[in-house]
Amino acid sequence: MAVFWIGAAMVTVGVVLHLPMYFDARDMGYHMAGMPMDAGMIAGMVLILAGLAACCYGLLSRFADFGSAAHLKVRAIDDARIGQTHIGLLVVLALAVTIDVQKPTALAFVVPGFAREYGLRSALNPHGGAPAALLPLVGITGTVLGSLAWGWLGDRMGRRAAMLLAGVIFIGTSVCGTMPSYELNLVMCFVMGLGAGGMLPVAFTLLSETIPARHRGWLMVLIGGDIAGAYVLTSWASETLTPTYSWRVLWLIGLPTGLVFILLIRWIPESPRYLLAVGKEDEARQVLRRYKAEVVPMDRSELETEERVGSSYGQLLRPPFLGLTAVLALVGGGIGLVVYGFQLWLPTNLRHLGYEGVTADRVLRDSSLIGFPLNFLIAYLYHRSSRWTLIGLTALVAVALLGFVVLGDSVAGDRPLLSALLVIPIWGSSSVVAVLSAYGAEVYPTRIRSRGSGLVAGLTKAGGVLIIALVVAAVAVPSLRVTAVLGALPLALAVGLAFAVAIETRSRRLEDITAGELSQAPLAS
Repeated sequence: MAVFWIGAAMVTVGVVLHLPMYFDARDMGYHMAGMPMDAGMIAGMVLILAGLAACCYGLLSRFADFGSAAHLKVRAIDDARIGQTHIGLLVVLALAVTIDVQKPTALAFVVPGFAREYGLRSALNPHGGAPAALLPLVGITGTVLGSLAWGWLGDRMGRRAAMLLAGVIFIGTSVCGTMPSYELNLVMCFVMGLGAGGMLPVAFTLLSETIPARHRGWLMVLIGGDIAGAYVLTSWASETLTPTYSWRVLWLIGLPTGLVFILLIRWIPESPRYLLAVGKEDEARQVLRRYKAEVVPMDRSELETEERVGSSYGQLLRPPFLGLTAVLALVGGGIGLVVYGFQLWLPTNLRHLGYEGVTADRVLRDSSLIGFPLNFLIAYLYHRSSRWTLIGLTALVAVALLGFVVLGDSVAGDRPLLSALLVIPIWGSSSVVAVLSAYGAEVYPTRIRSRGSGLVAGLTKAGGVLIIALVVAAVAVPSLRVTAVLGALPLALAVGLAFAVAIETRSRRLEDITAGELSQAPLAS
């Protein structure tokens, strides 16, 4: 791991070397378009690339295959009391979720300033050059690929190691805020998406495998509810910082937040279930002791049932997981259309309808703040029933979107009504992502749990890729009504399918959930 930390230090120094050019542009309102890269920035880029390579090399030793599971009592993890190690895990992973979600969320607030600086074509500048939507398109495409890649990495190198690598990418890609050329912004935004897409699914996988069953559901949803908190923080930063430091500062804050994250995660242990599943008995014993769990040897592993499960993405598309994957795909795709269709273009649409920049950001922030306390209610409801919370919340968001379909752009004329109606799509969609992330981390076996979480996370962004690609092709921002109807349709379909195939996970051990699924249908090899 020493090589990893050396690499992380190299990446950090490389980012710092980019900052002088940014500060040199302060007299021009941090307008850096067209500026040539100086020697410090070039050297910094070399350091970042070399540092990332060192980090990858330092983590390669963590690669492992699922073989014979260690013969220790898995139930001990669920029997343990919530202790200091659990609390530390929850705090660090809450930070991880916030940092992760801030990256793609910031795209909504970056695009208007980015389009102005580079003279791009948008609703506010129909005669500009290339479409402004290319930036969110490459960024969100990166998150989709990152979710799938990190889902695989989480199952191969471990949950903790995969998160460390994503954290270093967060730091390195903060240089998006200093890139002088349009093309370099696109490249770095894509790489940023790769890291951001991977953090959320691995974080929820680690949570699901570590928190005792009786507390697992509501705590995961509560942590996931911080997605709305990330939206609040991003809209606040846009309102308070961008008027002075330009849109670029929304990327640059990835440097301090990423540093805090990787320093804190150093004290977070690996998933004990993962260590048991890959046969690392000694490491599993150490982690179990940290969680104050009883270490009990057994003649047969409680994870032996899962040895029938293939370790590949294809297993997610075979019985008995196919129906659940279809439900999660529809919900994820629909929410992706809401978050990256409806929400992504809200700042631009509100400006187009007469709201000034700061006013539009404040409307979105206020709507997020109004809905934020409701996350506690969702966590409680999930604790009561994961199945019905998933179905009910998805249906609520679909119905709310239909309100925008009926009212259309006319809703902008009534600010109190607009703020009230925005609460459900902004808060509700983030809560659906939280519920979806928790549910996806519970219903798949240990061997493919990270892959399952990665697929779910990727699908929540795949809808965004689709709608943003349509925007790029048409070179026009879709209206409130169009983005609302696109999100409502798959969500409504998902609700109907979930009635038939969704299972209850409330307070059930992960091994019991898997055993119940495997008893219903044979697995294809």
